[in-house]
Amino acid sequence: MLDLHGDPIALTAALVDIPSESRHEARIADEIETALREQTVGFEVIRSGDAVLARTNLGRPSRVLLAGHTDTVPAADNVPSRLVDGVLHGCGTSDMKSGDAVFLHLAATVAEPAHDITLVMYDCEEIEATANGLGRIERELPEWLSADVAILGEPSGGYIEAGCQGTLRVLVSASGTRAHSARSWLGDNAVHKLGDVLARLTAYQARSVDIDGCVYREGLSAVRIDGGVAGNVIPDAATVTVNFRFAPDRSVEQAYAHVREVFDGLDVGLKLADSAAGALPGLTRPAAAALVAAAGGQVRAKYGWTDVARFAALGIPAVNYGPGDPNLAHRVDEHVDIEQITVVTEMLRRYLTG
Repeated sequence: MLDLHGDPIALTAALVDIPSESRHEARIADEIETALREQTVGFEVIRSGDAVLARTNLGRPSRVLLAGHTDTVPAADNVPSRLVDGVLHGCGTSDMKSGDAVFLHLAATVAEPAHDITLVMYDCEEIEATANGLGRIERELPEWLSADVAILGEPSGGYIEAGCQGTLRVLVSASGTRAHSARSWLGDNAVHKLGDVLARLTAYQARSVDIDGCVYREGLSAVRIDGGVAGNVIPDAATVTVNFRFAPDRSVEQAYAHVREVFDGLDVGLKLADSAAGALPGLTRPAAAALVAAAGGQVRAKYGWTDVARFAALGIPAVNYGPGDPNLAHRVDEHVDIEQITVVTEMLRRYLTG
């Protein structure tokens, strides 16, 4: 059985030792559910598929939601865990079973919280967004996601990483006329037309935006080029895929309008392939400001998209805060410095107890 009252480092190892690749979280959910029911006081505990939810109802003036996904990418001969010289190795150590362990440990050991606490241990975060357990909970149990601030235990190196960037992909396409390359003057080369697109991207000056003391740096980049028919054919179609990572002060519609402005005047077509809105940090709200104070002001912007955006869409300020280096996520040599587990645990304990 998982020991929620013991050392969160040992709890991290125990969670890592339970294989939980996406869509195969039933066992870890069973063990978490049993531990929460038997080792916590004052928590209502329910099950949603392979997600486990728990909350207090103590009548506190604010509610803090602690959310962590229990799934991992497929293991790469890196389970079970290994503790070597203060470093815990294994699949999910950084992303994000160390964060899960901190949350579970605090749920069992914070006897008199200053806030009501909701704990959400959810499934299928590492795969397509349509399978994400948070989405299912939002549809079926929306009242369980109500809070004054949400903390996701994603690896953040012990920093509070607030909000997140938005992202969209745009297909920029050019058309021409096919011809034999020996008589190229009879054709109109679509690939050549993409040169102007790439020139615009090369000259692009990315914007940086300060929001609540967090600086979000944008980026507009070509990430894929498709075109060509054969080694002796002038191509009549070509496409470059452009990814725009934008600051959360822009909506998806505003971000797409900006991309259209960048390529205005070129003989190309634009099509929005997919998008996801960013999340404002919301650090000026009282519950979030208290979290920043407890962390000693160690706050920075989140680069990339995470599930904090789901909470932002609900009007709930959300941050990423957990042990581990995000650059180690999904790697064969994934690991976490156990000192970070201790530091994050104690900081959150201070915050939850006021």
